[in-house]
Amino acid sequence: MSKPKIATTSLAGCFGCHMSILDIDERILQLAELVEFDKSPINDIKRFTGECDIGLVEGGCSNVENVEVLRSFRKHCKILISVGECAIMGGLPAMRNSIPLKECLREAFLEGPSIVDGMIPNDPELPLLLDKVYPCHEVVKIDYFLPGCPPNPDLIWESLVALLSGKEAELPYELIKYD
Repeated sequence: MSKPKIATTSLAGCFGCHMSILDIDERILQLAELVEFDKSPINDIKRFTGECDIGLVEGGCSNVENVEVLRSFRKHCKILISVGECAIMGGLPAMRNSIPLKECLREAFLEGPSIVDGMIPNDPELPLLLDKVYPCHEVVKIDYFLPGCPPNPDLIWESLVALLSGKEAELPYELIKYD
């Protein structure tokens, strides 16, 4: 019998949620026994090899490439999980949402205090920025949300084990409290 497949990706965020996945410590070996990792920076597989049972997405959508990756994850994953505040609410990247994009670009590339001979990058290899940073659930249907910045590794572990066991993922207060 084949193992369930898990895929992970990082969009507009800091990669801290992937670090929390790795912070399940020695349980990562147990996870490797339970699942097969598909498309993920954890194993450096760049493209989906087939349908996945669970997709973990960290980061929000700040450019068209993020949207394409997220839509591909929704298409290839039976269960899709937003991991962390950037995926759930836009996080720190969404701080630009209250400032018009043109003004952000002007400050970052033309008029900022450390700019010398500035110019706004204009290369076809660079994905176009969106008007704002969108949380994942505003782009595709998300099945579960794992809060935190980053989420507690125990929350990630417990949620994955529950879902892999055919149970609903629970979010006990002890794993999501911030006091």
